[in-house]
Amino acid sequence: MNANQTDVVESIEKKDTKINILIIDDEKNFTEEIQEFLEISGYEAFSANTAARGMEILNREEIDLLILDVRLPGCNGLDLITDIKAKNSNLEIIVISAHGDMDTVINSMRLGALDYLRKPFRHIDIQIAIQRTRKFLFLQQKLKQMEAKNSLISSSLQDRIERDFIGQSQQIREVLEMAITASKFPDTNILITGESGTGKENIARIIHYNSERKDHVFCAVNSSAITDSLLESEFFGHKKGSFTGAITDKKGFFEVSNKGTLFLDEIADMPFNLQAKILRAIEEKKITRVGETKQVSTDFRIISATNHDVEKLVGENKFRLDLLHRLNTLHIHIPPLRQRPDDIPPLLQHFVKAFSIKLKKPLPRIDQQAIRTLKQYEFPGNVRELKNMTERAIILCKGNTLGTHDFPIKSKSRSLAETDIPQLNLKENEKKLIRQALKRNDFNQKAAAESLGITRDSLIRRMKKHEINIHKIG
Repeated sequence: MNANQTDVVESIEKKDTKINILIIDDEKNFTEEIQEFLEISGYEAFSANTAARGMEILNREEIDLLILDVRLPGCNGLDLITDIKAKNSNLEIIVISAHGDMDTVINSMRLGALDYLRKPFRHIDIQIAIQRTRKFLFLQQKLKQMEAKNSLISSSLQDRIERDFIGQSQQIREVLEMAITASKFPDTNILITGESGTGKENIARIIHYNSERKDHVFCAVNSSAITDSLLESEFFGHKKGSFTGAITDKKGFFEVSNKGTLFLDEIADMPFNLQAKILRAIEEKKITRVGETKQVSTDFRIISATNHDVEKLVGENKFRLDLLHRLNTLHIHIPPLRQRPDDIPPLLQHFVKAFSIKLKKPLPRIDQQAIRTLKQYEFPGNVRELKNMTERAIILCKGNTLGTHDFPIKSKSRSLAETDIPQLNLKENEKKLIRQALKRNDFNQKAAAESLGITRDSLIRRMKKHEINIHKIG
């Protein structure tokens, strides 16, 4: 039994999921007494004093357990069991009777009844009888919930694909096809490349939730958002008292990701001195917590992502070649939005509809000139920028049409000198995008970082690296 299945059983034992019980007996005082006892005990209880009324409740409610008097006026209890089991073979039945007719008891058991109680009985007797059936109910409830969970994952996955990878371009179809192929190999490490905002983490989640690891954790880590002093502790965990501030034992990302997926975003920003330890953990599938000597085994799959040219960093001795080989068994590249402008209209339509519903505003039409203008825009923040831009447009829209004026971009076509980014090298590309994002957001660093799909701390580090001074940007 895995961790998720254990959680399901524990939730049932804690009565987060109630067991529905129906009592059918012709003695009204008896059924009311038993129903009250069951409800006080935490069950969902129903009662009926005739077979016809009992069948109505069975047809209306999802009953897990039936407590049935086999001697009802005008009704053969054995025939009733046969009819009930024919409609619901999984329903558990406890038969009760004031008569010691063992032939009837034996026959009811043969027809599918699970237990028998003779009247009069104590409340504790009915409780014990219910407890005997719980293991069967657990299995059925667990199966239902696991099937529902898998169904929700499939629905959520389909929604995510439709939400974040809407498009009609061949490039996006190839990306999704590669992701589905990668998901069939749950032990293979994958490197996803692409500019910020293209959806690298979403592709990683699609791979995880389509794989055999889907019932376990997807641990997403932004390598650039962790301070150098805490990186080793965060990845490998630590022992209580191993350093100032280590007030409890803590599992690191590698242990947390056991049997699941560890997603390392912005992997190229990982300090060089930590890369050798990361490589060793990947190779051995064993880690040692800070402050301990005992190794701990852990089974994880690595999906990493970056918007950098890692091979160029290897050439500059900023990234280990052996680590890159370990991470890059399969490579998926997501093209930027400016290279697939035909995907902009369907994405825009989707975001307009989604934000109109979320913000409770009338669904506006989109002016064709606005679409043409957006298709001319370079989108340095890619799909995430289009999404943020659309949300802003819906919030500020005062009419029933979204026009060019609702989107904060220049209407003119991109000029080669300003926007032909594919001709620039990686360093100049990133520097140019940061400068443009800062100018477009009135030099608000938080807003600029959001438009680029990175954290403010990451933006500040990159500004320092590229020697970008906001006071000197024209």
